[in-house]
Amino acid sequence: MKDIEKELLPFNRTKFLNAEHKLTYMGTGAIGGKAHGLANINHIILNELDQEKFKGIEVGIPAMTIIRTDVFDAFMKRNNLFDIAFSDAPDERIAHAFQRADLPFDILGDLRALIAQVNTPLAVRSSSMLEDAMHEPFAGIYGTKMTPNNQPDTTTRFKKLVEAIKYVYATTFFKSAKDYMKATPHKTEDEKMAVIIQEVIGKRFNSRFYPELSGVGRSHNYYAFGNADPKDGIVNLALGLGKTIVDGGFTWSYCPKYPKADPPFNSIDEMLKNTQTTFWGVNMGKAPAYDPVKETEYMGNENIVIAEEDKTLRNIASTLDSQSGRIVMGVGRPGPRLLNFAPILRLNEIPLNNLLIDLLAVCEENEGAPVEIEFAMTFSETGPHKFGFLQVRPMAVSTDIVTVDETEMIGEKVFASSNMVLGNGKSENIKDIVYIKRGQFDVFKTHQIAVDLEKINKTLINDNNPYLLIGFGRWGTSDATAGIPVNWGQISGAKTIVEASLVNINFEQSQGSHFFHNVTGFGVFYFSVPFEMTESINWDWLDSFKAVNETQMVRHIKLPEPLQIKVDGRTGHGTILKGKDRSK
Repeated sequence: MKDIEKELLPFNRTKFLNAEHKLTYMGTGAIGGKAHGLANINHIILNELDQEKFKGIEVGIPAMTIIRTDVFDAFMKRNNLFDIAFSDAPDERIAHAFQRADLPFDILGDLRALIAQVNTPLAVRSSSMLEDAMHEPFAGIYGTKMTPNNQPDTTTRFKKLVEAIKYVYATTFFKSAKDYMKATPHKTEDEKMAVIIQEVIGKRFNSRFYPELSGVGRSHNYYAFGNADPKDGIVNLALGLGKTIVDGGFTWSYCPKYPKADPPFNSIDEMLKNTQTTFWGVNMGKAPAYDPVKETEYMGNENIVIAEEDKTLRNIASTLDSQSGRIVMGVGRPGPRLLNFAPILRLNEIPLNNLLIDLLAVCEENEGAPVEIEFAMTFSETGPHKFGFLQVRPMAVSTDIVTVDETEMIGEKVFASSNMVLGNGKSENIKDIVYIKRGQFDVFKTHQIAVDLEKINKTLINDNNPYLLIGFGRWGTSDATAGIPVNWGQISGAKTIVEASLVNINFEQSQGSHFFHNVTGFGVFYFSVPFEMTESINWDWLDSFKAVNETQMVRHIKLPEPLQIKVDGRTGHGTILKGKDRSK
């Protein structure tokens, strides 16, 4: 870490956008996990990546400066924020208390100098001491705030930047972060926050600013499909800001080794049902209602019809031809659009996939472990396309050899099994099961389910009881009609999770979210049970036990003997066997 940090320079009030020194810092103290990862990848890009292989793509880290952790400490102490921060006060009250506080005087001049140089959108991102650790990744736990930075006067732009910094500081103490911390050996009091101020990758289209492509790549894929091997990795791509991906929205998934192979959809109708239809951008138009404690204050979620008007679908979309019923590359004819990135992945006119293969390989070698990367890209008709590297973090991948043969997937002793399981290893210490009642499940009440689960989760964590969690649709999704919109802290005590399907809630599973990075980081087994296999779950066996706790839609039971859970990470096969004394 010391060698990497030596490559950072003190912030220069006249050279934030200096092409030679894109990574600078303000203050003293640590730079945090996210900033260290970016400094590390900047070194790799400059010294280890053969950019000659990817002519036509300009690869780099967006210009950024890091506010180091001593500034955070000074902010907390000078404003006497510890009492409110460590209290059980609601997030909004904590956030408003932080907004009323003053940043340390000695960085205000640097912040004003920065804002005077830049008129493009800025992302203010967390970089805590604990962020991006392999086994406690804290992915997506703390906030990011976008500011359009397009107001005509420097004072207003400066004020918005300061508000964003204080918002990120406040998220250190939000309820979801505190709940998440309970699943780790750490305490909220141990955390220190550095902040990254970074250019947003993108271009302006009318009143919107966004990249034409965002992505998350993993060098190891637990859900390998087709001819792919888990070590071949996976990439999720989306139009617009990466919030679509990290929130578990609809994206295009593919294996870098087989970029032309479609995900395992059963039909074109299913493919269209699972395609991205909305995208996130920074609002550059009329200012929204003042709300400095809202993460998406200056963000907008638009239909892709707007993107077509912006002419940003040319490199990323295909069209359903109504006459032939076939998917045709490009947007040259009318019809429903499918964001499958075929012009890039099939024609390879833009060598993005080759770049990702090399980046994942060099990052994995540098980290000594499988990695997850985040990136964004804009396209150009006249000059080079621009690829911005936004984050790298190590992934925890178990190397234990576990074998699950076919005889263990079916039979009276099997409670549930799947050939699409994330993780690797064995577990024999779970007696508690928390599940959504199939007959009572209502897609319009998923927010209430999340509240119910949070209360049960808190009790089980306090009692130090790991549990099996079973529900329908995508866990951790931002779309409440596609699954259960929980954050990680609300179910952080679950050590095995089952994602089942129903007729009206049967979506392609997503791996692109921060939720899934936390699943892998904590070694949680994640069973994805497709609709055709949902009946294999022994619901009657669950219902035969007396409830410890029960709400309208959620039930908690305790077994007399622990479940036996086995997951083979090489094949993606997993099985959950009943306790020894209950095999009916």
